[in-house]
Amino acid sequence: MSIDRAVLGFAGCMTLASALLAWLVSPWWLLLTAFVGLNMLQASFTRFCPAAMVFKALGAKAGCAFE
Repeated sequence: MSIDRAVLGFAGCMTLASALLAWLVSPWWLLLTAFVGLNMLQASFTRFCPAAMVFKALGAKAGCAFE
């Protein structure tokens, strides 16, 4: 699995988890959804993504977005 796919999968899981927690626990969990979205937006411009750095350290191979 490439870093790009791992980051997208992680962001999708975090978004779904925060939506579920907002529905079951508290609407304040939507702040996590906003954080994930803002992080993805800034990563698209700056190419800096902490999750990509973690997946790279774990041994995922580089994709085209986070080389």
